[in-house]
Amino acid sequence: MKNSFNRLNLSNAVPSVRQVTPAHIISWLSAGWRDVRANPVPSIAYGLLFGIGGDLILLASIGRPHLFAVAVSGFFLIAPLLAAGLYELSRRQGSTPRATFIDSLMVFRRNSKSIALFGLLLGVLTLIWERTSAMAFAGLGEASGSNIFQLASRTLADGNDGGVVMTWLALGAMLALLSFVISVVSLPLIIDRQVGVTRAVLTSLSAFAGNVVTLLLWAACIVALTLLGFATLLFGLVIIMPILGHASWHAYRDLVE
Repeated sequence: MKNSFNRLNLSNAVPSVRQVTPAHIISWLSAGWRDVRANPVPSIAYGLLFGIGGDLILLASIGRPHLFAVAVSGFFLIAPLLAAGLYELSRRQGSTPRATFIDSLMVFRRNSKSIALFGLLLGVLTLIWERTSAMAFAGLGEASGSNIFQLASRTLADGNDGGVVMTWLALGAMLALLSFVISVVSLPLIIDRQVGVTRAVLTSLSAFAGNVVTLLLWAACIVALTLLGFATLLFGLVIIMPILGHASWHAYRDLVE
């Protein structure tokens, strides 16, 4: 009985995490690029889904400032889930035969319950952000304009609604940071070791607590590269997102023992 209890405690333990330096960020990006070159067709296929799908969503919402802003900013909240197939490609790197795009989709059948629960968690955060944005834009009233560009120009021109916009941006940054903290290693851990959501999130919190500076820099790097992709009408994401997805897998492998 005692041995059974000890095995149960061991199975429920949160994996140990390592401390890494900011220099690891370059190695993660380099490893991500290597994985893209090793799996060019499935990796670029995911990139095309990010780019073309994102463009269609933005074009559909450009006349609705509230939905346009949520679509752009909400991308950062759900990106970890969207990159699950890229994690699987990196996990199976070096396997024979080489993993295909269809093979990578099988990740959603393995430990599907935990992946679905984690997706629900990110979905709740996204819903909170959507409702917060709806209230913020309602507070702007007519100043919100007919599209996001009118909103930006009017806000910069008169500055009367600067407080509302700054509060909205601050809340968005907090939610994005929370999403990053709970997901920095969660989904790769769920995919790799088929653990539950609670263990995965606790491990992610532990990894962030032990590597605050490095992971904040990593988050800033992700945001900067993603915004660069948005600046190219999302077509830059065809290459950028596969690199970041694969790199996130290597970050997990370095962070979690």
